Amino acid sequence: MAIEKNKVSLKVVSGKFIAQLSKAEAKCTQPEVDDFMGWFKNKLNFDCIVPIEIASYAERFSSEDIESHRKLDVLRKLLIFAFEEGYCSKDLSVSLKAKAPAAAIKTKAVRTQAQSDKGVMTQQGYEEIMEELRVLRARRPIVLEDVRRAASDKDFRENAPLHAAREQLGYIEGRTKELEAIIRNATIINKEDSGFGVVSLGDAVTIVGVISGKSLRYKIVGPKEANPVEGKISHVSPIGSALIGRRKGDVINVVAPAGVVQYRIVDVEH
Repeated sequence: MAIEKNKVSLKVVSGKFIAQLSKAEAKCTQPEVDDFMGWFKNKLNFDCIVPIEIASYAERFSSEDIESHRKLDVLRKLLIFAFEEGYCSKDLSVSLKAKAPAAAIKTKAVRTQAQSDKGVMTQQGYEEIMEELRVLRARRPIVLEDVRRAASDKDFRENAPLHAAREQLGYIEGRTKELEAIIRNATIINKEDSGFGVVSLGDAVTIVGVISGKSLRYKIVGPKEANPVEGKISHVSPIGSALIGRRKGDVINVVAPAGVVQYRIVDVEH
């Protein structure tokens, strides 16, 4: 008895997808397909995967990863293949989008303040940007050579290595220009300018909810360094702006969607 196409296992479908690629394309595609398979290893087939799971998977890709666009393109092709060949009843590729930073809703006054403070950063943040620039600049000649080598194959329509190399080059050049602009406008905060015991840029602060008792720890940084996942918040964010200039033991009020939330500062690490 024949097995329905949409009941074929992920492993089999992925194998068929790889098999129809050129040798060179299959080599640079296999790692991303294997990673995808490992993530959804408990799924029997593509029809067992729901769009929200694909969206969640896509959030793993960092905007700072120069390979992210290529990886997403590989997986998008896999999902389109599964759909067009009948191995999946829905096109899951439309849900494969890298997570973009949520845009904060700000008043005109807050936007103006953020604009004036956007170049402020810590010494550590400045050094991290300089290191990223160094890596990008060192990587560019290598990718240029990859483009030149891949372009020697005159069949541009099926030249996956050329497309991948061009995408990497585009990202490197765009990111380099962005970082160079940040450096040109950067204002490095000197910790010696702040008063002893007063929360300022670069400090790590531990706060506890007055009502909830929940403990949170944040490092106060400039807008360009902010990364909530790593516990780094901007000094112009609601919590950051409430903390700046305060001391250990102070109670701060933070305006949240649910109303005003109070926190007590229990530790300040300079």
